[in-house]
Amino acid sequence: MLVQEQSLPEKSPNGSKSTNSKLRTLAPLHPNRLKPAKNLDRSTWVSENWYRIVAILLLVVTVAALFFLRNVGESAALLCFQSQAQQIESVEYPKIDWKSIERIKDQVTPYGDFRSERWIVVSVSDYPSDSLRGMVKIKGWQVLAIGNSRTPADWELKGVIYLSLETQAKLGFRVLEYLPYDSYIRKSVGYLFAIQHGAMKIFDADDRGDVIDGDLGKHFDVELVGEQARQEILLQYSHENENRTVVNPYIHFGQRSVWPRGLPLENVGEVSHEEYYTEIYSGKQFIQQGISNGLPDVDSVFYFTRKSELEAFDIRFDERAPKFALPQGVMVPVNSFNTLYHSSAFWALMLPVSVSSMSSDVLRGFWGQRLLWEIGGHVVVYPPTVYRRDRIESYPFSEEKDLHVNVGRLIKFLVSWRSTKNRLCEKILELSYVMAEERFWTENDVKFTAAWLQDLLAVGYQQPRLMSLEFDRPRAAIGLGDRKHFVPQKLPSMHLGVEETGTVNYEIGNLIRWRKYFGNVVLIMFCSGPVERTALEWRLLYGRIFKTVIILSEQKNDDLAVDQGQLDYIYKQLPKIFNRYTSAEGFLFLQDYTVLNYWNLLQADKTKLWITDKVPKSWTTVSVKSSRDWYGKQAGMVTKVVGTLPVHFQVSFKETSKNKLDLVICSSEIFYVPRRFIDDFTEVVALIGDMEMHYKVAIPMSFLALDSPKNFDPVLSTMVYEETSPPKNSSTLYSAQVPAVYPWSVSSEQEFIRLVRVMAAGDPLLMELV
Repeated sequence: MLVQEQSLPEKSPNGSKSTNSKLRTLAPLHPNRLKPAKNLDRSTWVSENWYRIVAILLLVVTVAALFFLRNVGESAALLCFQSQAQQIESVEYPKIDWKSIERIKDQVTPYGDFRSERWIVVSVSDYPSDSLRGMVKIKGWQVLAIGNSRTPADWELKGVIYLSLETQAKLGFRVLEYLPYDSYIRKSVGYLFAIQHGAMKIFDADDRGDVIDGDLGKHFDVELVGEQARQEILLQYSHENENRTVVNPYIHFGQRSVWPRGLPLENVGEVSHEEYYTEIYSGKQFIQQGISNGLPDVDSVFYFTRKSELEAFDIRFDERAPKFALPQGVMVPVNSFNTLYHSSAFWALMLPVSVSSMSSDVLRGFWGQRLLWEIGGHVVVYPPTVYRRDRIESYPFSEEKDLHVNVGRLIKFLVSWRSTKNRLCEKILELSYVMAEERFWTENDVKFTAAWLQDLLAVGYQQPRLMSLEFDRPRAAIGLGDRKHFVPQKLPSMHLGVEETGTVNYEIGNLIRWRKYFGNVVLIMFCSGPVERTALEWRLLYGRIFKTVIILSEQKNDDLAVDQGQLDYIYKQLPKIFNRYTSAEGFLFLQDYTVLNYWNLLQADKTKLWITDKVPKSWTTVSVKSSRDWYGKQAGMVTKVVGTLPVHFQVSFKETSKNKLDLVICSSEIFYVPRRFIDDFTEVVALIGDMEMHYKVAIPMSFLALDSPKNFDPVLSTMVYEETSPPKNSSTLYSAQVPAVYPWSVSSEQEFIRLVRVMAAGDPLLMELV
């Protein structure tokens, strides 16, 4: 950069000083430059060079100031960035002065003085439906319709209180700041409005469900105390299985192959009914979930895979099956369109705003159930209460992503969560805060919870008293006399033209047998294809059978619960997985290019090693000719590791590999390690250490060290194995009579459907998935 400066003053011929400004250049030679120097003292020198001294000092000060300001700016920017990063990572806990919450009264609608104890709250996006007109006729119940940005401007129905967006904005509720404009989640305003106007019971409904016989009191326990209360004894699921945290309620009502929205996909395959129940007294079923005939509450996986595109669901449940309660520690999916809430559970009506709309009510249900235990309440599931028509309308699978990815983890988290707060509202706020920290929802829902609780108290809600948790106390053993039995009906249901009759009962029996056999085996699956298109499908396919399905891929995907793994050294990651499932019988590894016909594995011994040592194209021996090529280097590492193995491992390995110049290679698309060999396998992996031994070498070496091949289970010996690349996915390649088929590529939903269709030859129930 050119620097323009003021030239130093110099004498002109006439004795005056020049003041011209110019670019710095070499000064011209002075005519008197060879004259003798003057003998100047210090004061004279300073006097004559005063301007130079001042200029130099100014320059030094300016440079110092620039450096100082630059460093300060960078520090400030860094501090600002760190502060913002901390704000992103941390969630701020809301501060609420519970004693200073002012009452909110309805001063903007014509219903300010109106009071009713029973309310039906629905969200409306279109003109009144016939179902909604039917609700208006239900005696003793006031219908409240909540509009959104899609609701027609001239919406009106006689007998219904309608709150438009404009009216909602004037009600003064804090929650309005957080609600989306185009979603049923705006029902939160309706709940507050109903409570403000005297509600003691709220039926959470949608506008396409016909109440059976037009009488809610016929199906639900509308009154829990007083003369009109039924005071019945309720069946309750057994608490004996401490590992069970969620149940499929549809099994109890006769539909084993249907599952509700919100049920973890890994629990879909649990189709056996309850062996026996216990009994509890009625009176604390503060949340009552009804079953829907026609189109029940199912997720998009069920909806899109169990019928043809233009076929409407008409599924029926057993109307005479008894209602049942759930013990503390066990949950059930709860929705927002067929559920009765009593005043003790009104706080549980809050619909989260930071998750997708198809996940909001289900997450609310699990969140509310956990808090319900704090006041001694129960969720009770009732036989069919409404008939819901299937409009054959699709909604995107992505709308349920929060469910399929997080719901299993959420349930486990909620069951383990504890709080030391002394008031219910404080516990509610704390749980919402911790759920945001655990990334089940965002900080926006923490703020929304704070607004919701303040609005509840502002409209006059009285929070219930806390009670001690039952499942934190030792539970008595269930004696034979305390066991109550109920065997659900096995109702037929139509899915893609497959009618559940005796044949399907046999197929259900097979599924139960497979689940019983593999129910304590962990499946570890490595996906080479795009996991965002296949991860959930693999879990749906194999999660019906195995204890759990762990998916690994080159790229980690937290949203889909996919862990990162490197296939070349995948064996090094296995010990960590083994440690996570210490009670598992064994671990089956499978690459996604291999189809597993699990129904042909029942004869295998789960205490032995399984591998493809008898499949020639998969298990080969290479003669090493040079120590410099890849095979030579791998063989060198094998020799080094074998030399450090314990003596019994060395003996086992050398019995098979007698020629040191031979290297055993196994493609290792599928292998099984039983519990009794886990410690030995882990020890061999530890001895490999940091060596870059390829998995196609390390796996067969480990197996040969652990046991003699003559002791391997030969179950995989008949698998179909072709060396084709890329896989052709030919129906002529696949066989349902073998334990496994390789190769078969699945990289999209269409390819998954094709795979399921061919696998249905061995498991006909799979046809219900496509």
